[in-house]
Amino acid sequence: MKTILFVCTGNTCRSSMAEALFKDILKKNYPDKFKDINVISAGVAARNGDKASPNAIKAMQELGIDLTCHSATQLTEELIKKADLILTMTQRHRDMVLIMDPGSRGKVYTLIEYANEGQENQGNLDIQDPFGGSIEIYRKSAAQIKKALVILAEKLVK
Repeated sequence: MKTILFVCTGNTCRSSMAEALFKDILKKNYPDKFKDINVISAGVAARNGDKASPNAIKAMQELGIDLTCHSATQLTEELIKKADLILTMTQRHRDMVLIMDPGSRGKVYTLIEYANEGQENQGNLDIQDPFGGSIEIYRKSAAQIKKALVILAEKLVK
């Protein structure tokens, strides 16, 4: 089984949405592959047990995804080592993973960087942090994440 780890700061917004969205994409579009991929998320500065932010829950509900049971997880070296692919929400998060475990080089990328691999101009590699923002900002982040995840799913099932 392949483990994909999504990483952000607090594991209450971006990475939790990425985890839920990716599970949903796999389940709906690639049900035969869903059982072969373990999807998890964590935060570089998470407090274990924190719930997803209210606007993250609302943004996911609008997409038919329930995030109410999400519980934040602090990123650990053990999680990094366990993961086959680590996708971070920002370049800073990517760098923090590499500081925690330099041996993870080659399996850690920003989500956008990995999804757009091989493209000349990848643009901004960071997903905007919606924390504390309006529902519109959360919707924008969710859309940005989902766009990259659709590409990711297509790459992984090849």
